[in-house]
Amino acid sequence: MISLPLFAKEALPAPAMDADLLDTVRLIRSDNVGPVTYHMLVARYGSAKAALERLPELAQRGGAKKPLLPCPVEKAEKEIAAVQAYGARLIPYNAADYPALLKHLADAPPLLAAHGHTHLWADKPCIAMVGARNASANGCHFAKKLAAELGEAGVIVVSGLARGIDTFAHQGALATGTVAVIGGGIDNVYPPENRSLFSDIRARGCILSEQPFGGAPHSRSFPARNRIISGMSLGVLVVEASAKSGSLITGRFALEQNREVFAIPGSPLDPRAQGCNALIKEGALLTESAEDILNVLRGQPRILADNRQLGLFDPAPPAEPGEAEWAEARKIIEEKLAVTPTSVDRLLEQCQVPPHLLLTILMEKELAGVLQRHPGNQVSLLYI
Repeated sequence: MISLPLFAKEALPAPAMDADLLDTVRLIRSDNVGPVTYHMLVARYGSAKAALERLPELAQRGGAKKPLLPCPVEKAEKEIAAVQAYGARLIPYNAADYPALLKHLADAPPLLAAHGHTHLWADKPCIAMVGARNASANGCHFAKKLAAELGEAGVIVVSGLARGIDTFAHQGALATGTVAVIGGGIDNVYPPENRSLFSDIRARGCILSEQPFGGAPHSRSFPARNRIISGMSLGVLVVEASAKSGSLITGRFALEQNREVFAIPGSPLDPRAQGCNALIKEGALLTESAEDILNVLRGQPRILADNRQLGLFDPAPPAEPGEAEWAEARKIIEEKLAVTPTSVDRLLEQCQVPPHLLLTILMEKELAGVLQRHPGNQVSLLYI
């Protein structure tokens, strides 16, 4: 037998990294860049690549105590590769399969990680279903029943994979497709007891996250997750909620986003009904069956088709102001800012400066790490 010489296999080159996606990941993962600031930067400079080049300058103008360096290329490449190796994919804001209703939010996630069937929200309307983690047996049963009936009627149920109502909502809608928006990275199963449900949703529905791959859920990530749950849905159904429940945050987001709010009434003797009963008093639609929700959807099949909430953030400055105008505007705005959150609309009214100056100065201060954004288009100083 003639032995053939062994040759080392030539290593195949790694697939080329999408340059636009890489720039998107770098910009949103840069320090002090949140969703609102991301959209403002891209609108102002035309692309994530151009915005990355301006970050250090803008942060310095905002009063940064140390240079702001953009997210390194290697770190962004590592995240993209990790998501792909896990079997998920990154959906940037301008992708065709990005949730259409979510695009209308001023703080829409610039980037979503998705694992599963992303066609679900393109083909069918979505309804969010949320409620208490310590839900009653009756509440859990009713949530599962409603979710199954909505699914059979062609509606995709969106929830947060939390204990209690979220869990049973996903279980009820699993056969027809459900979307779980989670507070950690796309690979992070929380709570741990929902690991099997997580796998089922990944196979038959879709898992969504805006958090970096490998990231653990933390307290601030859950309200951020809630705005996605309501933002990609036509309405939010609250099944059970105490007076201080996190589910009410989702309901408030829905109102701010011009979504319908549905609530299941309950006994005034049950603390888990207090939140829902309060929502109904404030105008939420009293809901006793899936048909109550479907009747509203039939009359309002799509909302916000051309009513994007970015509004104030879209226009580029009409002309570059002089240094004296910048200095005067900064002085006026800094006097009005405090550690207590204030709405941008109120600042605009009280400061009486051109909108593009106000928004740019707030953006610079956020990049400098001295200003924080809050839900409801509010801002506050981190310190004085």
